[in-house]
Amino acid sequence: MTFRERKRWLFFGLPFTFTVYSIKDDMITIDTGFFKKEENDCYMYKVVDVKLTRTFIERIFGLGTITCITGDSTDPILLIKHIKKAKEIKDYILEASEQARLKRRTVNMLDIGAGDMSDVEPDSFTN
Repeated sequence: MTFRERKRWLFFGLPFTFTVYSIKDDMITIDTGFFKKEENDCYMYKVVDVKLTRTFIERIFGLGTITCITGDSTDPILLIKHIKKAKEIKDYILEASEQARLKRRTVNMLDIGAGDMSDVEPDSFTN
């Protein structure tokens, strides 16, 4: 499945911008600019978390903004702004990123805040 959406104005949700988002099974691509074209790619397995935000005006015009937290060095936070089908695309990115991590056998390690264990006495773990 592939999504191709254009960033839209908040005013009536009209697509009069030069930003195009392409979401594929393995990659998210953001093309921006008119005089100076810029293409930014992020592999799907690098997407760690996804958030959907809808302001009041976005809800009126059926738009949404997706925030992707990534492990990418050039853009750790990808914003997919003012697009239609935002909920459907967010769910797709979550599923595709999980599938990409499983396919590449990439393990996500979470820091749960265990802290430094050097000051804990070993006898405190036994009863």
